[in-house]
Amino acid sequence: MTALRPEIAETEQADAGAGQGAGLVGLHESIATLLASRGQWRQAYQHLRSALDLVQADQVEEPHVPEQLRREVDRLRREHAEAREQSLRDSLTDSYNRRYLDQQLMDLLAEHGACRHGLAIALIDLDWFKQVNDTFGHLLGDRVLQRVVELLQQGLPEGAFCARYGGEEFVLVLPRVDAVSAVAVAEAARERVERHPWDEIAPGLRVTVSAGLAYEPPADEAPQRPAVSAEQQLLRADSLLYSAKQSGRNAVAYRSDGRVRLAGAASGRRAITQTRVLGYY
Repeated sequence: MTALRPEIAETEQADAGAGQGAGLVGLHESIATLLASRGQWRQAYQHLRSALDLVQADQVEEPHVPEQLRREVDRLRREHAEAREQSLRDSLTDSYNRRYLDQQLMDLLAEHGACRHGLAIALIDLDWFKQVNDTFGHLLGDRVLQRVVELLQQGLPEGAFCARYGGEEFVLVLPRVDAVSAVAVAEAARERVERHPWDEIAPGLRVTVSAGLAYEPPADEAPQRPAVSAEQQLLRADSLLYSAKQSGRNAVAYRSDGRVRLAGAASGRRAITQTRVLGYY
């Protein structure tokens, strides 16, 4: 028997493979349709995904998808997206949670800790929050946390977000900002909390926050600056938060020209606690 020429053999093998692929697509399509008719939408969706994967791999004819199955697939996708969003949210305050914070900080800091754009992190803590719980009760304390988050999130620049760090501590992440703008955003948030009419929630209630603002300039503006990790930047913010607390609370502490400074009205305080943080210039 005369051997087939290589190009003919390859063509016949490709045709056979395409035919087999088309058969598998049809099989998955039939199973998906059957499961959909029984209301087993999730199983139907899995078979439909398998069919579509085969389509992409073998470039065979796209399977016919019943309209009802399409609608259910769209619904499952929305449910999946909503479930993922909820997994990244704090259940009490609806701010983002620590998991989301860690993911975003890793993305915002480029390889080897180099910051592609200016990045500020403000670690914010409610002042004397234990007294709020002890005096007014934990249920009202929860309402205070929820309201504080609403106030912190107002007027944030594009791309910025608020995340719950733990307990009564929150983080404002401000990407693509310069140092002056970052201080202004953090100070505005502090002032909104201080000026909020808390006594409308409970007579005698007063709430303030303190913040430590750590700023990382873009890599091209400070090429000699050592690489910084998300953990290091959070530690810097935590150290500055300590300065704000020790300097009288209800203040935003930041570092400028090698010294700790307080923003806004607190800048006139006589005593400002200075902290030494490894890696700061």
